Amino acid sequence: MKHLTLTALIASTLALSACGKKHADEPKPAPAPAPVAAAPAPAPAPAPADLSDADRERAHKQAQLDYATMEDKYINDPRAQWAAGATASSTFGDDNGKKPSESSMPARVVGPVDDGTWTNNHQDIGFDWLETTFAKPVSATEVRVVFNKGVEAISKLELQDTEGKWNTVWSGLAEAKSDERGRRTWFVKTFEKTPYKVKAVKVTLANNVFTNYKEINAVQLVGD
Repeated sequence: MKHLTLTALIASTLALSACGKKHADEPKPAPAPAPVAAAPAPAPAPAPADLSDADRERAHKQAQLDYATMEDKYINDPRAQWAAGATASSTFGDDNGKKPSESSMPARVVGPVDDGTWTNNHQDIGFDWLETTFAKPVSATEVRVVFNKGVEAISKLELQDTEGKWNTVWSGLAEAKSDERGRRTWFVKTFEKTPYKVKAVKVTLANNVFTNYKEINAVQLVGD
């Protein structure tokens, strides 16, 4: 009897020892990550101080000065020449075979910038074009079209070589906007020097892009 009791006690001790080892060998759960504090929101930028009337007037005068400097550079460019002749697809007032006013004719584009303009006869239908010729054919690098109104409508620019072939140097939707700094807006397109001599420039207008009459004041061809 004593032998059986001793045997049971030893078995019980071994079982408890194995159970304790099992619990000791089990991996402990990883500690929960510490909560991360949210990044503070960036402080709003301070609002710009309101300009005084004097500051606004000075900014306006500076813009006008910048415009005058730009225009003077173009007008007095020794590499540029003004149109010597001009024809157009339509002229304001030429409906039903009527003779339009001289104040709107393509001939008003000839020569330097002044108060005269060619005005087309369509506000929002189809396309119109203005073709200008130049006294001296040159290898061209730039064309400048001076608008009084409707620069947004320009959609294509073509150059004619001395053999009469037309070459498109630009087409698409113009990014130009009316220049509020002065009375005119200069549309300037620069390109690689042409391998041919240019004698004429053709400007095409998409009338529904700017739904009003378009007015072109002058055209310059730049080259050597």
